Amino acid sequence: EKQLVESGGGLVQAGGSLTLSCTASGFILDFDQHAIGWFRQSPGKAREGISCLSSSDDILSYADSVKGRFTISSDDASMTMYLQMNNLTPDDTAVYYCAAVPRGHVWIGGPDYGCYPHIFDIWGQGTQVTVSS
Repeated sequence: EKQLVESGGGLVQAGGSLTLSCTASGFILDFDQHAIGWFRQSPGKAREGISCLSSSDDILSYADSVKGRFTISSDDASMTMYLQMNNLTPDDTAVYYCAAVPRGHVWIGGPDYGCYPHIFDIWGQGTQVTVSS
C-alpha cells in the first residue's frame, strides 16, 4: 500500500521553528513524477493546502497565511520532502499532512490543478504541531 510517513511535529513556542519531514512507504517517491504538497487541518475546519510543488513543471505555491515563513523542499537521494516552518504563531496549530499525486493521475498545471486536498491521492497519517503563545 502506498503511504507517506510524516515526522517532526511537536510543541513549540510562538516565534519558534519546526521542520516536518515526509518519506514514502510502499512506493518510490520520484519527485519528477509526482506533485507533492503539505496540508493542515485544525479542529472544526476543513483541510487546507499550505504549499504544493511540482518540480518538473516548476509549479510552486504557498498559502497567503504562510508565505515568507514556510518553505517546501525535497531531496531526491533520500526521497524525502520537507516543510520548514519559521516564526510560528498559535494560528499555525494543526495536524499537518504530506501528500503526493503521480503525474498520470492528474493534469499538473491544468485548469483544475491546484493545492487542493482532492487533487492528491497518497497521504500521510498526519503529525500534530502545537504552537503556544
